[in-house]
Amino acid sequence: MATVAEWIEGARPRTLPNAVAPVLVGVGAAAQLDALSWWRSLLALLVALALIVGVNFANDYSDGVKGTDAERVGPLRLVGSGAAPPRAVLAAALTSFAVAGLLGLVLVLVTGEWWLLLVGAACIAGAWFYTGGSRPYGYAGFGEVAVFVFFGLAAVLGTVYVQAGRVSWEALGCAVAVGCLSMAVLVANNLRDIPTDRVAGKITLAVRLGDAGTRRFYVGLVAVPFLVTVALGFAHPATLVGLLTAALLVNPVRTITSGQGGLALIPVLRDTGFAMLAWAVLTGTALALAG
Repeated sequence: MATVAEWIEGARPRTLPNAVAPVLVGVGAAAQLDALSWWRSLLALLVALALIVGVNFANDYSDGVKGTDAERVGPLRLVGSGAAPPRAVLAAALTSFAVAGLLGLVLVLVTGEWWLLLVGAACIAGAWFYTGGSRPYGYAGFGEVAVFVFFGLAAVLGTVYVQAGRVSWEALGCAVAVGCLSMAVLVANNLRDIPTDRVAGKITLAVRLGDAGTRRFYVGLVAVPFLVTVALGFAHPATLVGLLTAALLVNPVRTITSGQGGLALIPVLRDTGFAMLAWAVLTGTALALAG
């Protein structure tokens, strides 16, 4: 059985900014609407964290039993490395999804918006079928779209809606920005895995675009949040502070555009995630002060 440290690594803590960032900027957008509720924000954060841990373990399980992780360049995979039995990793994934579902149900009960159950069910189904099932959509090049929808639009707008009962154009802009940065993290990950994914029959968007096309796509994605920042700045000048996070993306962009691959791309995932988190904190805080 895997050690505690291996289980923590298997949960992929470097991906946690993908869950935290949308909620933080959503909290700022809710505050800008004078609708901030700390306990609802905390519930939304816990739901997002449980979902991303669940999808990480589900991805580990599904890729492991399919043999996709047999030859990996990146961090430890519990099933692929043999560190943990598949059933244990599957149980961890299902437990995480159950926690997300229960906490999400609490939010539905307090808001009285029962249609949110469909959103929650879609999020859990999307997390599982990313690499699970007989025809996983992550193997067909739709993983980035799902990340944009679930950890961009759904996470940000959902955080705002359960507090304010509505969303704003500012919240939508933030959802697009965070969604693009979250996509960029996955794009960098899949860029690193192009050689092994192609052999394993995992036709990700990176495999479809090829090495050069994937690198251009990454650069385009990380530029979007700064376009959103400029747009927000016309209505709320304080949000221009988000432009400061461009400094955190200098090294990742340099690594991507220089053609480096393999282990050299691992810091790109980390730094892109940190940039996303910083952008969310700065922009969310500026929006909250504007409210």
